[in-house]
Amino acid sequence: MEAGVERAVQKRQVLFLCVFLGMSLAGAEPLRYFVAEETERGAFLTNLAKDLGLGVGELTARGTRIISDQNMQFLLLNSLTGDLLLNEKLDREELCGPREPCVLPFQLLLEKPFQIFRAELWVKDINDHSPVFLDREISLKILESAIPGAAFLLESAQDSDVGTNSLSNYTISPNAYFHIKVRDSGEGNIYPELVLNQVLDREDIPELSLALTALDGGSPPRSGTALVRIMVVDINDNAPEFVQSLYKVQAPENSPVGSMVVSVSARDLDTGSNGEIAYAFFYATERILKTFQLNPTSGSLYLKAELDYEAIQTYTLTIQAKDGGGLSGKCTVVVEVTDVNDNQPELLLSSLTSPIAENSPETVVAVFRIRDRDSGNNGRTVCSIQDDLPFILKPSVESFYTLVTEKPLDRERNTDYNITITVTDLGTPRLKTEYGSGTNEFKFLKPIIPNFLPQNTGREVEENPPFQNNLGF
Repeated sequence: MEAGVERAVQKRQVLFLCVFLGMSLAGAEPLRYFVAEETERGAFLTNLAKDLGLGVGELTARGTRIISDQNMQFLLLNSLTGDLLLNEKLDREELCGPREPCVLPFQLLLEKPFQIFRAELWVKDINDHSPVFLDREISLKILESAIPGAAFLLESAQDSDVGTNSLSNYTISPNAYFHIKVRDSGEGNIYPELVLNQVLDREDIPELSLALTALDGGSPPRSGTALVRIMVVDINDNAPEFVQSLYKVQAPENSPVGSMVVSVSARDLDTGSNGEIAYAFFYATERILKTFQLNPTSGSLYLKAELDYEAIQTYTLTIQAKDGGGLSGKCTVVVEVTDVNDNQPELLLSSLTSPIAENSPETVVAVFRIRDRDSGNNGRTVCSIQDDLPFILKPSVESFYTLVTEKPLDRERNTDYNITITVTDLGTPRLKTEYGSGTNEFKFLKPIIPNFLPQNTGREVEENPPFQNNLGF
């Protein structure tokens, strides 16, 4: 009897592999389409019927649909003509932020017979944003003892565009004392430094006002301007210096609000008020100010709000140490947010067939997709059903599964079946979500955190087997 069971399992495994490889070929290389942001709604992108080598009527006959994880339906398919149209005007900065290229994956699902094609919509940037300084006036104090060649870091402008349309240069209004040197941060960003040309004399010129202009690389270029107000001060020999110029720390995304992230330290060799140091953020963004709090006396950095790895993985902060004489030093703090297993795996139902005719050969009961918003093993999942049912799970591309009958059903023996689909991730601790069958749709039951995974019965399938290419969203 055990030998018969083993042969049956091997037969199902061979059948599963053949079906899986057949489905995977449908989406080996994604179809790729391009559109410029702000293109008007209804713009023609392509004719999918022609791209897929199908007759125009086949799209309707085969139950063709566009599926995407995006919260908005950005594409519209005319199944009668096969035309793929833009369903709404797209904002590349809103969709992708600084990420380049901006790629929106989607799938073309054909139900009869079941087939999936992967596709991508590439949203191209246009120069629709000007560089902007967070502060329109930048105050700077420079000692009259500063020697020519001394450089002073200025605030960087921000530009939401990318590529050639992003920030590309800085200029300063003509003057005899300073010029601008553009520095590269090494992470694709540039920032301006004010470089002294000749010695300052406070008694001669106590204050200068210069216009700092940021330019992007668009055609025509856009620009933004800030006023640099320079106060020439008497000698304070030593500026604060940080023990480290760069601090790199890691913070788990479940770190409690109020916990300390890092403590920075600067020193000043001067005495009295010229040696007293106060710490502060240097031109911090609104997001940083909402997330972190800095103790001005100790230099300790604390969490002010919860972290979310799925939203932001890295924060880069500039902290300034200023003494009583107005001199300052700066350091950079890079906070890397590490992922924890805090997202339940999800099941996204695409189609459900109920009721099912008895005595039918292998029948597709449901088509669904598994998603887990965590990363690494926290985002890998296995999927299973009860092992006492005449149904099996078959994985496809892009984390899709089909629930099919294992053999013809007999209504006289069973009029209905209650199927529970269990999705478990491989994180620590492992999170499990169960979905049960209702009258005509799957409904959420309850999330639980198990201490172990059930043994593989042949109905448990890993979402990302080694030979499957899964891009995800």
